[in-house]
Amino acid sequence: MNNEPYKTYLNENELPTSWYNMRADMKRKPAPLLNPATGKPCTAEDLEKVFCGDLVRQELDDTTAEFAIPDEIRDFYRMFRPSPLIRAYFLEKALGTPAKIYYKFEGNNTSGSHKLNSAVAQAYYAKKQGLKGVTTETGAGQWGTALSMACAFFGLDCKVFMVKCSYEQKPFRREVMRTYGASVTPSPSMDTNVGRMINAEHPGTTGSLGCAISEAVETAVTNPGYRYVLGSVLNQVLLHQSIIGLEARTAFRKLGVKPDIIIGCAGGGSNLGGLIAPFMGEKLRGEADYRFIAVEPASCPSFTRGKYAYDYCDTGRICPLSKMYTLGADFIPSASHAGGLRFHGMSSTLSELYDQKLMEAVSVKQTEVFEAAQFFARTEGILPAPESSHAIRGAINEAVKCRESGEAKTILFGLTGTGYFDMTAYQAFNDGKMSDYLPTDEDLERSFAKLPKIG
Repeated sequence: MNNEPYKTYLNENELPTSWYNMRADMKRKPAPLLNPATGKPCTAEDLEKVFCGDLVRQELDDTTAEFAIPDEIRDFYRMFRPSPLIRAYFLEKALGTPAKIYYKFEGNNTSGSHKLNSAVAQAYYAKKQGLKGVTTETGAGQWGTALSMACAFFGLDCKVFMVKCSYEQKPFRREVMRTYGASVTPSPSMDTNVGRMINAEHPGTTGSLGCAISEAVETAVTNPGYRYVLGSVLNQVLLHQSIIGLEARTAFRKLGVKPDIIIGCAGGGSNLGGLIAPFMGEKLRGEADYRFIAVEPASCPSFTRGKYAYDYCDTGRICPLSKMYTLGADFIPSASHAGGLRFHGMSSTLSELYDQKLMEAVSVKQTEVFEAAQFFARTEGILPAPESSHAIRGAINEAVKCRESGEAKTILFGLTGTGYFDMTAYQAFNDGKMSDYLPTDEDLERSFAKLPKIG
């Protein structure tokens, strides 16, 4: 070991004062959201029926590079931010690699993940607007946990639709949400029109994020004083999550180190987009170069096997259309344990960057992910969430390549949360009962056939 510390902490004075919007530096902007009724770009008026007004302005702005973080949000952030940048010395030694491996650890807050970065922002703007409450969906439960905590802080009601397989696999995550005062409903439910429709079309379904989004949106628009909030995919969420990358970049500068490869897990894009944002900005402006790698589950491979097309963001087809890498809104992935990575599409911003070949993507099988998670837990002492373990798998693969080539690359990955509510998954892996599911080409073609005929 050299004289470099295990952990690099920023002090409170180094907490970012603004979020960074990487769309401002993109020469080719992401395609606009489309109103499904008119087929035309969504206006602020269209979106304000569903989202908070301030969040709509953040969503549609692709020219402003920085948005000031309100003092109330920065004060909340100080409870758990800045988060540490950690050098994975023990992982490096176990792998016998010349690579330097770092991870930005976002699990050191009560909600257990990076999701709180955007949850507190969205709850703040809802309170500022004078709303009674918000509705949302959650997959693995990290977003629902974070939002319920933020809503409790700001005195808002919180209605959560949780993907049914995760609702059943992760009862303790559900109970944390209820402890913070949220109501939690397994999705698809029989409480909404769209939930009843999905249950009729897919009897016995384990649900998907697309299903849960539809139910949450319907509930928001049919209850006065409520708006819908989302934990990933949207531009506003990537904006809030940029605080991860901004802190990481500052920490690297303090060390005098520059990462060569930056790796994030990819479901809808919140963690990946937040981690890479300021580094991607440097690449877009021609100031530096980095290699970006998105790691997604082979059971829900939006980037690696999806189509770049306009599609609905929800299974019920009531949300705006987004141009993204998608498996089709009708695609319901297998009930994998990486519940937070089971969305059928990808952020429009990240999709555009991927289409421009400014970043790469790989897919990995579930058993490979848990092998990496176990290895990391035994070497670094942190039990990672299944979602984050995709990034760990990607980092290990790159470090092994460095061992084989002798190159001493510097690798950064995002450790977005802890896995202490995911013990059903770890039990299945430890018992040898975990299996891998890959959708067939026929499965995907059936879903692609239902893509809207736009552009």
